[in-house]
Amino acid sequence: MKKVILLIFGAILMTSCNSLKVTTDYDTAVNFTNYKTFAFFKPGIDKADISDLDKKRILRAIETELTAKGLTKSENPDMLVSIFTKSRERVDVNQNNFGWGWGWGWNPWMWNNGMNNVNVSQYTEGTLFIDFIDKNKKELIWQGVGTGALKIQNREKKEERIKEFVKEIISNYPPETKK
Repeated sequence: MKKVILLIFGAILMTSCNSLKVTTDYDTAVNFTNYKTFAFFKPGIDKADISDLDKKRILRAIETELTAKGLTKSENPDMLVSIFTKSRERVDVNQNNFGWGWGWGWNPWMWNNGMNNVNVSQYTEGTLFIDFIDKNKKELIWQGVGTGALKIQNREKKEERIKEFVKEIISNYPPETKK
């Protein structure tokens, strides 16, 4: 029974680390249907504090998602795409007390047989900002932000996590405008 409870608790803990929080913000005065083409904004991307390999992974994922939405990569774009990243180390401490017994208060002759479980997990939490900039006005028109645990066990899992981040963020573009 003890192993089953620990297994369930571990599964819940692992899925909670996999969650991805996404927020978006945009200029409500912008008509997003006017944007049909995009290009990457190299000066902004160069400032992102991640490896060049991860930059390429992110840019490929963004290009895939925007192309799936009907936008075209162009030398003369309507919109520029930039990214920014940040990360921090997180430590989560969870304590679970499973027990049974009887009696009021503390008494050395009262029976209590329980389990006290402390689980400490350490992981890197990453944040990816994706910015869409009107090329002519040079103004930010849309920003998506995704925050979640980073998986860096191997290249395949890292690439999968990057695609998941980008897909979740860009799924909110274009914003639904009220008419």
